[in-house]
Amino acid sequence: MFAVNLPAQPAADNAVVGTSPASASPAAAEPADEAVPSAAPVIGHFLGLPITNSMVCTWIVAAIILIVVRVSTWKNIKEIPSGLQNVLEAMVEGWESLIGDILDKRVTRWVFPFATTFFIFIVISNLMDLVPGVGSIGFFGPNNSFTPIFRPPTTDANLTVAMAGIFLVMSIYWAIRFNGVWGLVKHIFGVKMETSKYLYPLFFLLFFFIGAMELLSVGFARPVALAMRLYGNVFAGESILDMIFHGKSLVFTILLSSGMYFYETFVCVVQAFVFAMLVVAFVGTLCTHNDEEHGH
Repeated sequence: MFAVNLPAQPAADNAVVGTSPASASPAAAEPADEAVPSAAPVIGHFLGLPITNSMVCTWIVAAIILIVVRVSTWKNIKEIPSGLQNVLEAMVEGWESLIGDILDKRVTRWVFPFATTFFIFIVISNLMDLVPGVGSIGFFGPNNSFTPIFRPPTTDANLTVAMAGIFLVMSIYWAIRFNGVWGLVKHIFGVKMETSKYLYPLFFLLFFFIGAMELLSVGFARPVALAMRLYGNVFAGESILDMIFHGKSLVFTILLSSGMYFYETFVCVVQAFVFAMLVVAFVGTLCTHNDEEHGH
């Protein structure tokens, strides 16, 4: 279906290595194709629907998670875990304990599978950036432009925005389930301190304004922060690695890429952890009881 090119270097590399500048074509010498595009390129269609290279990697990540979980639990669950089952149970228990220290016990049962799934999916998606062949195996299109077949899922803003949208819907659902509709309204707009009946109207206006800001934060600022923080950090790392690999000096490329790989591994794990913990923290601000809400 596609013509695959393993070196993943545009024809401009030939001009650097062994061809004279006069023999290099203008399309090959154009550096614009070397940059990582902000939008994931479409590499094919299925039933009329476009398929991007980030979607291909997303399916691969999902398959990896399903296979690992299946292999570690299929007909092999032991009362005293060992091997891969031990690793998975330790991770699950650690996350459950951490989330349980932040959220109400009832809310923890709702949020724990959600946040844990986000963490596992995001950390594997981020680390795809460091897998050999991702971003370097592809095909040449018109004007000798190179299109990789694989792209880390979290370098596509469509995915991070979709995950933030899912978080928004679920957080509102959990907040209503925990507080009730009227309870949630009072939680956001209610007066959260004791005051006299004479000062209550003044404080009501103050907390109504604060509640309006909180509503804007819940419905817009928090999802945008989740989506753009993850996308921006991973996309920046992908772009830096791409620039390093297109360097003209082999020694310079090897030295910088070695250090960058260690740094990017750290960033990939940290960004997945930050995303999951922000989900927990944001839900926690909506699923709490304030005893002072009725104290006026």
